[in-house]
Amino acid sequence: MREWTYSPVTEEVVRDLESLVGRRNVATDREKLLSYSYDQVPRFSWDEEYCAEVVVFPETTDHVSAIMGYANRHRIPVTPRGAGTGLSGGAVPFKGGIVLSFEKMRHILELDERNLTITVEPGVVTSEITKAAQNAGLLYAGDPCSGDASFIGGNVAENAGGNKVVKYGTTGSSVLALEAVLPDGTVTWFGGKRRKDATGYDFAHLVVGSEGTLAVVTKIILKLQPLPGKVVDLLVPFPDVRTAIDFAPRVMREGKVVPSSMEFLDGKSIRLAERFLNCTLPHDDAGAHLIIQLEGNDPEVLADDVERVGDLCFAGGALEVFVADNRTTRDKLWKARKCLAEAIMAFYPKYSLEDLVVPTSEIPNLLAETTRLAAKYGVEEANFGHVGDGNVHVNILFPEEREGWHETLDALLDELYTATADMGGTLSGEHGIGLKRQKYMCRVMDRAQMDLIWRVKLAFDPNNILNPGKMISCPGRDD
Repeated sequence: MREWTYSPVTEEVVRDLESLVGRRNVATDREKLLSYSYDQVPRFSWDEEYCAEVVVFPETTDHVSAIMGYANRHRIPVTPRGAGTGLSGGAVPFKGGIVLSFEKMRHILELDERNLTITVEPGVVTSEITKAAQNAGLLYAGDPCSGDASFIGGNVAENAGGNKVVKYGTTGSSVLALEAVLPDGTVTWFGGKRRKDATGYDFAHLVVGSEGTLAVVTKIILKLQPLPGKVVDLLVPFPDVRTAIDFAPRVMREGKVVPSSMEFLDGKSIRLAERFLNCTLPHDDAGAHLIIQLEGNDPEVLADDVERVGDLCFAGGALEVFVADNRTTRDKLWKARKCLAEAIMAFYPKYSLEDLVVPTSEIPNLLAETTRLAAKYGVEEANFGHVGDGNVHVNILFPEEREGWHETLDALLDELYTATADMGGTLSGEHGIGLKRQKYMCRVMDRAQMDLIWRVKLAFDPNNILNPGKMISCPGRDD
């Protein structure tokens, strides 16, 4: 059984890093170290304090290569970090060492209209990519709810999903190529502007979603789409959760249309959004809301789609169908959907934001089990998410401070994850495993798969310096 050992970051190491990237790009003061050592998983969730020993801000691929080569030679762990909006503890420096923050690598390098691609550095905010594409009359389809803050590098690391997955797929569906720095400092490209490639292994999409455990991404080529001429959102209240969830598949099956988004909010989430935004949503007494987004270029065809889906909603038990066809009303709907994680953080002293995925037919059973477990353990729940692709954000809420809350949460999650696996589901659809869910991987993955992940990890990173402790257990595997 191998135990991984790492070298500390000494004053000499700090000086060496400064010589590699410049003094202005190295930070060691305690306050900054702590601020770069956590993501949106609250610090109270961890049983100990995790803190970087140094934060480095690379400006170029050459900087990243030099840092990784140095860290590999000296056996110093490196944790890549984006904007810190992650919800899995993926950017927490589990073994200390170097946190590599990409906020200075924030350039859009090329928008290639002929090949419908955009090339960016990992520190570009996701919404800036969306705006750049729109200015060229194109669409970048990645739309995580954190898009106004998250970095594209973090989206790639977690294979972020978001609101448009049902039509356009996750972040990985838009990734054509990656410039990657391997743990020994080697720089390589995976993929290219090609739309097809059957040459060798698909390393680009192996790195996507690998949570910074295999390589450090320094450039990303993303696929762009035609920009739809018009977008319409439907807000559809239903009397209860089951009616809303049972209806959702009918939009595609009977409505004969693929919505760009289909989002779900239960009654608790509706009222949380209202409280947080200090606003009133239509039919806020409903048991659940669906937000269905349709898009197209022909106004008449789109109008027919809206009418057909609206009629289908009423036939499926909807209380009303509200049509948002201008920017103001559409923004109001999406603010309510996108604020929910922030609202929970504002109003509850303890909570756990989960990211479960089940076959869409099992969503009612998953939510029923969540309600049962909340009652059993004396906590509250709020559920929302991407009902079109079976990804539900189940949120466990403690309305007041409670002694032993951590043990209560662990027991509840153990049951919830087991039930999710029994339904053919898994732990995460877009937030990742990180440090938060690592110990539960055995609930959804057998030993053979765990061992295979470990062997892939060691093929890329034989010294286990890159984001150790994430996704799979580190240390202590037989080589």
